[in-house]
Amino acid sequence: MRLPPAILGNTEEVLREILRFSAPADTTLSRYFKDHPRLGPRERGAVAEGIYAILRNKSFFTDFAEAGQESTMRRLTILGLAEAVGADALAGLTEEETEFLTRIAQIDRKLMPPQMRSNLPKWLFDKFVAQYGEAETLEMAHALNQPAPLDLRVNSIKATREDVIAKLAEAPIAAVPTPFAPLGLRVLKKPSLQNLPLFKDGAIEVQDEGSQILSQIVGAKRGEMVVDFCAGAGGKTLALGALMRNTGRLYAFDISEKRLAKLKPRMARSGLSNVHPVQIAHERDAKVKRLAGKIDRVLVDAPCSGLGTLRRNPDVKWRQKVEAVAEMQEKQAAILDSAARLLKGGGRLVYATCSLLTEENDFIVEQFLAAHDEFELVPMSKVLAEQKIDLEMGDYLKLLPHKHQTDGFFAAVLERKPMAPKPARVKPEDETDGDADSEA
Repeated sequence: MRLPPAILGNTEEVLREILRFSAPADTTLSRYFKDHPRLGPRERGAVAEGIYAILRNKSFFTDFAEAGQESTMRRLTILGLAEAVGADALAGLTEEETEFLTRIAQIDRKLMPPQMRSNLPKWLFDKFVAQYGEAETLEMAHALNQPAPLDLRVNSIKATREDVIAKLAEAPIAAVPTPFAPLGLRVLKKPSLQNLPLFKDGAIEVQDEGSQILSQIVGAKRGEMVVDFCAGAGGKTLALGALMRNTGRLYAFDISEKRLAKLKPRMARSGLSNVHPVQIAHERDAKVKRLAGKIDRVLVDAPCSGLGTLRRNPDVKWRQKVEAVAEMQEKQAAILDSAARLLKGGGRLVYATCSLLTEENDFIVEQFLAAHDEFELVPMSKVLAEQKIDLEMGDYLKLLPHKHQTDGFFAAVLERKPMAPKPARVKPEDETDGDADSEA
């Protein structure tokens, strides 16, 4: 079934705005669809998938789109839509444009230079090659340039994984257990979930398997005091609350009122009453300081370059700048330092990012440990064994899309050494139990 010819014009129109990279692509698309309510679900899906295909393949597409008399934007649009929905679904193409698509389809991309094949900007390609080597960089880039699967987390206070699989099958929606996250499901297609009773009742949440594993390794238990230090819209917060079996006290800190507002309806669906969203001004807010030394577990899902999420957000690789990574490092170090003060003796902190760069990950942790001898690293192999997660890791969690079929994630577990008890106050020999000066 062919798409209406106008879809080419719609896609080109929104593409021009997105390629300015002044806002996230999903934000620009949402605004465009609100401004064009006549576009139906199928048309909106085609426009969105076409845009994401262009962003994933921008280096390759641009090189060929610029060679010719026609508009580069028009050619980019045609290439993106053909990649997303198939050339046969496109109506309104000229004979020359059809020939152009046929020529591009015959190109063997394996013969292209490595950087163009990776569809990464040069600065990022060079960083990945220095860190992973060229062969693994190309393998990882290929995985990052594929659309992410749809993963769900089962809310364990409302349902079991087996129950949810059975109820989804009635829809009918096919889902299989994720290999590592104990409450995860991978949906085999991408159906709309918002109207399902399972979703409305809070039995399922959309959450990448890698993100679920981060929540799991925090090890939050019943009755504990736990802080999600950079909670955002609360996906990991809700997972932690369920792991705590809706007991104890779970603080969701974030500087953004807008992000925390998105958490509230999700909390209502989840049935959790142990979550307390708290807006803070910065990492050293007085609301944070009041809890110093009182917390059992802290999750720091630190602000980062987001380069591990390129399957979902392919525009990030073009919007992100090398200078921003250095700025992120300062922020990450400051947040980790402040969050660590919350822990009581024996408490654990998980420092995590969705970045694939060593300077946002290993470097930050090693720098912190060098300056804080009251903390020690807990090997990730030990933590995963405690949580019965069958993953082979060394000191750190390093999830990679081409190896684990998750977004790219890093995590380290830091434990505060038990605090020495305060020495008892010894009275001076001449001090009596009474008030010595009272009779003077």
